[in-house]
Amino acid sequence: FNQVNEIGVSIIGQSSNITPADKKLYALRDVTGTVESIGLIASSIMSKKLASGADHIVLDVKVGKGAFMKDLETATKLAETMVKIGKNAKRETVATLTDMEQPLGYAIGNRLEVIEAIETLKNNGPKDFDTLCRALSAEIVLVAGLANDEETAFKMVDEVIVNKKALNKLGEMIEYQGGNKDVINDYSIMKEANQEIDLLYLEEDQCYVYEIDALMIGEAAMNLGAGRAKIDDVIDHSVGVVLRKKVGDKVVKGDIIATIFANEKGIDIASKMVIDAYTMSKEEVKTRDVILKVVR
Repeated sequence: FNQVNEIGVSIIGQSSNITPADKKLYALRDVTGTVESIGLIASSIMSKKLASGADHIVLDVKVGKGAFMKDLETATKLAETMVKIGKNAKRETVATLTDMEQPLGYAIGNRLEVIEAIETLKNNGPKDFDTLCRALSAEIVLVAGLANDEETAFKMVDEVIVNKKALNKLGEMIEYQGGNKDVINDYSIMKEANQEIDLLYLEEDQCYVYEIDALMIGEAAMNLGAGRAKIDDVIDHSVGVVLRKKVGDKVVKGDIIATIFANEKGIDIASKMVIDAYTMSKEEVKTRDVILKVVR
């Protein structure tokens, strides 16, 4: 809370003294088969937001194969329930439903995603990730009453990116939490993977990327060590996957579709999973918007 008061931003995870009953209720949901209950999911998420003292709440509800909510209808019900809880608690609350049919951005893995986030603050981010970040930031500006319309809100967001206030604020947050803020300009400060392996498209026919299984890509990165299969697994922050082709992109023989960043572990299985995650089409493919719906 000191960090929020002093520099206005922080990344916060649930601790033992914030909604302690939630962890016990989740364990009960697990053994009673009620994990997917909309009401219980909504209460679990919103209890933490309200207990931490948030006056204005903007929620990002992921929808698709790579998300917990697989379809727009169910995700909408969840969003509406959470917004209603916020309203009943007299909190300004907005839920944005966003596409997770394919991975967001290009990077999957801790170091790689941090770099992608920093590049986005430098106005060099992937189009889908950049669009989402600007849209959510504009919603925060609106819900906090700092702007009266979307056009003004987006202009305010654009301004802090162009003048680097947003990038410098990230540096402040890193430094406040004991990190080296110079990382925003020198990525070599973060440990790098010792292998970089390009995965090629080897079919003869030209095609287009029809689908990328986001869950499979995430599991591939986990096999490299970027995530935990078991609670006591040690995460390797340097490894992961960078996609080179996304849904709708044209692909010809010899094109790199993805790059694996690895430290010996899991290379073969991760490479196969990444390739298998891609589904191709001979016809041109229309892409989905990253913002699917907003519930106010």
